Amino acid sequence: MIQLLGMPFQQSDMWPSDSIESVIMQRINEDQVVYSYQSINELSFELKLRKNIILSARALNRSKVRFEVFEKSSCNPQYWHLTSTGGFLLRYGVKPSDAIQDIYMNSSQYAFECATAKLIIYYHAVLNVIGTYFFNQLFHNIYLYSWHFDPDLGLQTNYTDYVLPGDVVYFNNPDFNPQTPQWIGENAVVLEDGTYFGHGIGIGTAEQIIHVLNKKRKPGANQSAYLTNLVTKLSFNHLAKISMWQRDYSIHKYQHIVISHNTSSISFDQYRFFLNTVYNNITHMNLPHLLTP
Repeated sequence: MIQLLGMPFQQSDMWPSDSIESVIMQRINEDQVVYSYQSINELSFELKLRKNIILSARALNRSKVRFEVFEKSSCNPQYWHLTSTGGFLLRYGVKPSDAIQDIYMNSSQYAFECATAKLIIYYHAVLNVIGTYFFNQLFHNIYLYSWHFDPDLGLQTNYTDYVLPGDVVYFNNPDFNPQTPQWIGENAVVLEDGTYFGHGIGIGTAEQIIHVLNKKRKPGANQSAYLTNLVTKLSFNHLAKISMWQRDYSIHKYQHIVISHNTSSISFDQYRFFLNTVYNNITHMNLPHLLTP
C-alpha cells in the first residue's frame, strides 16, 4: 500500500482510470508492503518513470535491434566505440542523450544481449523523464555492457513474488544447451498488462517465454525453465530526489568497476556477485586506486 507523509494514500483522480499510471497505482496499493513517499511529486515521479520504462521496452521491441552475444555486438560508430569485450563506450564529445536516442532511431545498426538491453531501456526511460540537459550532466560516462550501471541509477534487487509494472524479472533456464549459452536465462521487463518484454524473445506471457527457453535446452533435458522471484529495479526515490535538486546535486562521483565476464543474459544478482567479489579483493589488497572515477 501507499503512504504519503506517513498517512495512507488512495488513488486519486490525478490519473485516468485506464492509464498506465492508474494500473501501477492499483498494483502498489494491492501489495502488503508499504511504499512510503515524502511528497506527491515523489510518487508521481515513480509512476512516470515506471510508465516510461514500459514505453521504452515496447519501443525497443518494435525496433530493428538484434539479439547477439558479446562477441557479435554492434553499434553506431558515430556515437559509440565498440570495445573488445562487446561493450559500447560513449565517444568523446558525444552527448549521452544523443547516443541513447540513436539506439532507437538507428536501431538496425545495433546488436546486444538481454542484460545490456535492460540498461538501455533504463537510460532511455530516465532520459525521457528528466530531460536532456540534466541527463547529460548526470550520465556523462555511459558505458553499456551487461549490467554495468551508473551509481545514480541505484539499481537494487530483491526476492519477491510480487512485481510491479516497470520491474525487471529473471527467467532461469538451468538446462540450457551449452552450444547456445546465451539462453542461460532471460531478463524481462514487466509490462502493464501482465506480459513481459525479453530482448531476443519479444513480448509474451510468462508461459510463452518459458516455452521459448525450453526449446533452447540441451538434448534430453528434464528441468523446465522457470520464472524466478528475483526482481531488479531502479532507485526511484533517489532519482526523484536528485531530479528535484538538479542545481545543487554534485555530479562528481565514482563509477563502478566494469566486470568483464563474457556471459550473456545473466541476472543482475549474478553480476552483483561478480562485482562484490572484485570489490572484496580490492579491499583485501588495499588497492583503492583501482576504482574507476
